[in-house]
Amino acid sequence: MSSSNRDALFAEPLSQVGDFVFDAKVVEVFADMINRSVPGYQSILHGIGQWAQRLVQADSRVYDLGCSLGAASLSMRQHLNDRSGVEIIAIDNSTAMVERCRLHLDGYRSNVPVQVRCEDIRDSAISNASLVVMNFTLQFVPPEQRQALLERIYAGLKPGGAVIISEKFRAEEAVMDAHLVDLHHEFKRANGYSELEIAQKRAAIEHVMRIDTLSTHQQRLRAVGFSSPQVWFQCYNFASLIAIK
Repeated sequence: MSSSNRDALFAEPLSQVGDFVFDAKVVEVFADMINRSVPGYQSILHGIGQWAQRLVQADSRVYDLGCSLGAASLSMRQHLNDRSGVEIIAIDNSTAMVERCRLHLDGYRSNVPVQVRCEDIRDSAISNASLVVMNFTLQFVPPEQRQALLERIYAGLKPGGAVIISEKFRAEEAVMDAHLVDLHHEFKRANGYSELEIAQKRAAIEHVMRIDTLSTHQQRLRAVGFSSPQVWFQCYNFASLIAIK
C-alpha cells in the first residue's frame, strides 16, 4: 500500500477533534484504517462469503447495508457465482464511499450483478431477501432506531433468510470491558498507530458510534422475531452475529 493510502488522519495533534465523518479523506485510507483497527476483519469478510454460500437462495436478493467500499459484497459475489437469479444490493449514505465502491466492484468479473445505491439504510426497501449484511454498520444508527430497522429487515427476509451483524461491542461488566478495550488498543499499537492517533480517533468516534452489549443485540433480534441469534466470530471486543428467520 502506498504511503498516500496509509491512514494518518489523526497522526498530527488537532486543536479540536470533530465528529468522525465518512468523507473523501476517509475513503482514501479506509481499507488500511479498517484492517489496522478491526481485529479479525479479513476473517469476518471470508466468513460472510461462506455464510452466503450456505444460505442465499436462488432468485433472491442479498443486501449489504452500509457497504462502504464493497468488501462484503465482493466476498459474497465470489461465493455465489453458481447461484442463479441472485442480485446483490449494496447501500451506503456516503457519496464518496458509493463512488469508490462502484469502481471497486466493477474491477472484478462475476455472474452476480450488484446494484450500488447512495441512500440512508433507514429508508431502504428490503424485499425478497435471503441474506442481509450489516458489517460494522448498525453501531452508526441511532440506538432508538435500531429495532425499527431490524423489524423492516425481518419483514423483507424470505423464510430461511438470515441477517449478519458485525459490531464493536461493550462488555457487560466494567472490568472486563476495560481489559477488552486495552487489548484492542494493543492491537492498534502493534499495527503502527501511536497513542495520539488512538486517543484522537477515539474522541472523534465516541459520539458517532454508539455500541451495545452482545446481549442487547441478541435480545433485540429475538424481539423482532429471530429465534436463536448466534455469535459466530469474536476477537476482543469485536463480534459478528447471525440470526435466521
